[in-house]
Amino acid sequence: MTGLTYPQFHAAFVFPAVLALLAAATVSRRLARGRTVWVEGASRSYWFDVALLVGLAVAYTTPWDNFLIAQGVWSYGPDRVLARIGYAPVSEYAFFAAQTVVTALWLSHLPADPPNPDRRSWGLRSRNRERLAGIGFAGALFVLGWWFLQADPTFYLGAILAWAAPVLALQWAVGAPALLDRYRTVLLGVAVPSLYLSIIDRIAIHQGVWELSHTYTTGVTVAGLPVEEALFFVVTNVFVVQGLVLARWVRDKWR
Repeated sequence: MTGLTYPQFHAAFVFPAVLALLAAATVSRRLARGRTVWVEGASRSYWFDVALLVGLAVAYTTPWDNFLIAQGVWSYGPDRVLARIGYAPVSEYAFFAAQTVVTALWLSHLPADPPNPDRRSWGLRSRNRERLAGIGFAGALFVLGWWFLQADPTFYLGAILAWAAPVLALQWAVGAPALLDRYRTVLLGVAVPSLYLSIIDRIAIHQGVWELSHTYTTGVTVAGLPVEEALFFVVTNVFVVQGLVLARWVRDKWR
């Protein structure tokens, strides 16, 4: 056997990212004291939210992931996994949790967006329109995903969109205005971990840790990475970042 196993992939790329971000957190607390709001003054509640999101990520992704593996959307190279629970390797479940932690650690370094004076004067009606627009957009993603599911080449793409839409609809219904107020934090919080995870996913595919089906994917790639995989990391990191931003927003409102 040549190439990485799934546990070796974790050891080479995932766990070092967690450790590096943990080490950087010490520097971040010292240099950005009072400005990095996700940890400063709220570390206990922030990491409680992270732990809750880890549980939700594993619970929500497990049946979807197992279904797609059973359908043959992707598979794993011979001798690349140690054990399975259902159709998915144990390392896959660890990846759900580790991705959540990596993204949360990255977000914990970011400063909050400053108040936007142009939006602070907006009334309840305008903010409710933002919520409705978010729900409508999520609904359109679900319909598009369902349509893509009807054809083999777009099956994986459709599965991602249809699976993501209910979570996005819920998050935008709860706090679309709060997320728009903090859009720079959300965008930067999503972009960097999505890029890193896409790069290491490309390495894993090249190493034969997993292989995507040519039948159920579009065949469109960006720098060798299937667009479906890039989309998966974007939407899952949107889940994490928006969830943590909204949890902090709700907690601040209660105070």
